Amino acid sequence: MRLLPPGRSLARRLVPFLLIFIAMNAASAQPVLDFADPATAQRFRVINDGVMGGVSTSRLVRTDDALRFEGEVSLENSGGFASFRGPAQLPDGATALLLTVRGDGQRYKLTLKLDDSNATAQYQASFVAPRDWTTIRFATGDFSASFRGRQVSAPPLALGEVRAIGVLISDRQAGPFQIELREVRTE
Repeated sequence: MRLLPPGRSLARRLVPFLLIFIAMNAASAQPVLDFADPATAQRFRVINDGVMGGVSTSRLVRTDDALRFEGEVSLENSGGFASFRGPAQLPDGATALLLTVRGDGQRYKLTLKLDDSNATAQYQASFVAPRDWTTIRFATGDFSASFRGRQVSAPPLALGEVRAIGVLISDRQAGPFQIELREVRTE
């Protein structure tokens, strides 16, 4: 029994399908957020503990290839956090985030929100900012829901529902900090 016409190898028949598969994967390899792009960086804003009387300071600085978040966390006036956040549209079916980052070795939290309100819970996953550029993978199970620093009950995280993404430094880490983000991708 002959499965292929004479002169047609299986490899030659699969080439068109392989080319389509490669093209689809190349498209999904594009960053969801490219912080080297000035337009991306401009959509993010700082949110510090001043919203509750604290005096921590921070700012966002765009570099040639990243977005730098820097400042100083103060525990005065019952404060103790600095953060930034901006819009994000993650693809349906994504199962993980890949964050390319470098920093000062301190502990941060990647934050995800299903809206851009300060009055709703956010999903957080902790990480230590490595000194050299590193890509850190966050699966949906790495995130837990919290509201104003306290764990809350919430449905499991679906990355396709995320509308805002940010970074937070807290947990009584007083003093200067600096972290740079290059991009966010999905799996």
